[in-house]
Amino acid sequence: MVTIPFFVLNILLFLSSSAATPKSGAGHDLVRSSCVHASYPSLCFRTLSSYSGPANTPRELAQAAVKVSLSRARKVSNYLSTSVTGYNKRERVALSDCLEQIDESMEELSKTLGELKHLRGETFEFQMSNAQTWVSAALTNEDTCLDGFEGVDGKVKSDVKRKITNVAKVTSNALYMINRLNESRG
Repeated sequence: MVTIPFFVLNILLFLSSSAATPKSGAGHDLVRSSCVHASYPSLCFRTLSSYSGPANTPRELAQAAVKVSLSRARKVSNYLSTSVTGYNKRERVALSDCLEQIDESMEELSKTLGELKHLRGETFEFQMSNAQTWVSAALTNEDTCLDGFEGVDGKVKSDVKRKITNVAKVTSNALYMINRLNESRG
């Protein structure tokens, strides 16, 4: 007899619920089957099933996942760039360093998106290696941002941690989609 952990049952229930059903049925099955093994399956399903662009192939799904990550990173970058006033010097330095890391993440994600849009058979493996490296670098930048808040307490740290953790989760899911695309060879 196989025992299924409670959290897996919750994920499966969420994925099968009508409340989580996207508008178009074409990409629905692909999103569902692709997200079930992602690092953050319910977040994956929620963000990609509500994605407004095309996501009917593994390639389009990987692009959509990167676009979601890039969009969230941009929002955090805007938040960080407007949140520098009103804090002590240590907090301002952490915010500034974090902004730099997130901006680098956005560059990595933008390069990834460009690579995914122009995949070619003869250079597919090289391009996928680039995409995997760049998204991994974006995740590292996001982690490095949080490292800068060691020794900082209070609201600024908790706000930034919450926002960066969200970006890191969707970025992790994007890396998973890229790995799936690589396994399916486009």
